[in-house]
Amino acid sequence: MSASVSVTPRRLTAAAAVAAALVGAVALPASAADRASAYPDRAQVVIGDVQSSLHGRYERSNLALNREWVDITNNGRHGVNLSGWTLSDRDGNTYTFRNYWLGGRSTVRVHTGVGRDSSTDVFQDRRFSVWDRDADTATLRNDHGRFIDAESWGSRRDDHRGYRDDDRHFRGEGDRHYRGDDPSHRGDHRF
Repeated sequence: MSASVSVTPRRLTAAAAVAAALVGAVALPASAADRASAYPDRAQVVIGDVQSSLHGRYERSNLALNREWVDITNNGRHGVNLSGWTLSDRDGNTYTFRNYWLGGRSTVRVHTGVGRDSSTDVFQDRRFSVWDRDADTATLRNDHGRFIDAESWGSRRDDHRGYRDDDRHFRGEGDRHYRGDDPSHRGDHRF
């Protein structure tokens, strides 16, 4: 009888180990899928098209301000929570996304003026132009302040921080290069 007593605890232990392994095998892919959508590859979310001020830096009509926009595109299959992400110009004007989920393979247009947010358009609710038509840089950062993407356009004259065309980078920010107005340089920045 003592032999059968010692076999039963071994069988129970083995059965418990098998059950734990099965639960772990099922739970691991689910948690990995959750992690993939919560922490997307940063290359999946990018700045798409940019429409800067058509009439000059200080256009104030709401219609004109809403013709000034930046597209943020999610090229990935999974949605991305943009809450806390920021979009800023080189003068430091910053828009912070609030409670916004960008679906997979979709785009949201960030307008400068006042309007009603929807799934495809959000509004900064500003009363003045943000994006300089002559030269500016739109920078997208995640909710931890990490660089995600940037798009620069216009002439490469003085950028109002003392940098001219031949400087090719912003002092104080390491070896960060901007792309300028040449669309063939899209993605050619070093961070």
